[in-house]
Amino acid sequence: MMHFVAAAGPHISIKAETLFSIGGVPITNSHLLGTLGVIVLVWLLFQARAVALGKKPANFATRLITWTFEGLYSTVKQVIPDEAWAKKVAPVAITIFFFVIAQYWMGILPIVGPITIGEHATPLFRPFVADLNMTFALALVTIVAAQIYAFKYMGFRGNMGRYFINPLKDPIMAFVGILELVAEFSRLLGLSFRLFGNVLAGEVLLIMIAYLTQFVSPLALQPFYLFELFIGGIQAYIFFMLTVVFISLGLSHHGDEAHDDVHSPSLHKTVESET
Repeated sequence: MMHFVAAAGPHISIKAETLFSIGGVPITNSHLLGTLGVIVLVWLLFQARAVALGKKPANFATRLITWTFEGLYSTVKQVIPDEAWAKKVAPVAITIFFFVIAQYWMGILPIVGPITIGEHATPLFRPFVADLNMTFALALVTIVAAQIYAFKYMGFRGNMGRYFINPLKDPIMAFVGILELVAEFSRLLGLSFRLFGNVLAGEVLLIMIAYLTQFVSPLALQPFYLFELFIGGIQAYIFFMLTVVFISLGLSHHGDEAHDDVHSPSLHKTVESET
């Protein structure tokens, strides 16, 4: 995280900093803000659920959540037109979207950065998605979920057949299978580093603007806060979209023409280029 150092300018720490330990487990500043973000998100989602059940009147926040959920679910059905499988995939992908956007937006609150503790002025709060461990865990959830859905759809042998092919029978496809296995690991790294890099870049931008503008920073930062809100939504949607597409890749047999209209090759190719 970042904080100011007199006469030396802002200091930037790439990794989350440990504040204290519980039972030997280090608790970092990203854990604190991440926990707060989860509490706020769960509360908002329960509010939206109460509105959907008719227990509470709707407000702007619940309407926005409902509208977003419906739009995301519609997107899932466009990528996976099979209604049954779309209903199975949607909860994972949509939950990841709301988690990422909530944690991203929590990271631009005024309490992030200025509040420090200890003689080394360690920031008390750090965005959860600015911790590479967190983004790597999110990417791991996506890749593991893709494999689980693929196992359910094609069975163990069918899914493993995507990667391991007898080189004596089909040496070309055997090589393609190895490339596909390598691609799974590249997707994992691409997802984690993409989100981490964008959050870190946003932090650097805000702290540098605040440092350069000094006393007028409360006014100078306003346009950049709005920009970060927009970028947070875009990054959450990209992560959501990649999750849906990666899962959909495992819901189609290689060379099965019956699934060509269900899984758009052009869309897969576009998203693959993103990672």
